Parts: sequence; C-alpha cells; structure tokens
Amino acid sequence: MSTPMKPRSGPGRPGGGPRRRYVRKKFCRFCAEKDLKIDYKNVYLLKHFISERGKIVPRRISGTCATHQRKLTVEIKKARIVALVPFTATQVR
Repeated sequence: MSTPMKPRSGPGRPGGGPRRRYVRKKFCRFCAEKDLKIDYKNVYLLKHFISERGKIVPRRISGTCATHQRKLTVEIKKARIVALVPFTATQVR
C-alpha cells in the first residue's frame, strides 16, 4: 500500500512560494575584460575566487567560463605552492 505524497511547495507548484525575480545572469570577468590576465602573482585577483575556508570557488558560483576556470585553478595552485595564497584557512584558538 503506497502512502500519498505531500504536495511540494515552490514556484509553479500547489502552495508555491514567491517567485525569484531580477536574478542577474553571471558572466565571465575574463571574457568581458580582455586586458585582465590570470597570473599566480596577482594575489588580489585570485582571492576573489577562493572561499574563506581556502577552497577554490566553483564555476556555477563565480560565473567564469570553463576555459578561464581551468586556467584560474592552475594559477591558484601555483600561488599556493609559492606560498602567496594559503592552502587552508588559518585557525584562531
């Protein structure tokens, strides 16, 4: 005997919640600004693509294209090896 399913809530469903509006499309900063170069020595640029825990931010969140995300990952790893960017977040106790 099957149990009746609960109706899901959300946009377009019975009992749906508010719809998302004005969601801006993400774009690749490196494709938009051609003069912006990805380099391991540019720590200020790389820090925008590293989370506060020290992880590399994924494409779906940062909005970079696949080509530039691959280059960005390589340069972040180079910067970590040269100790310009930390591997993990520092713990304060």
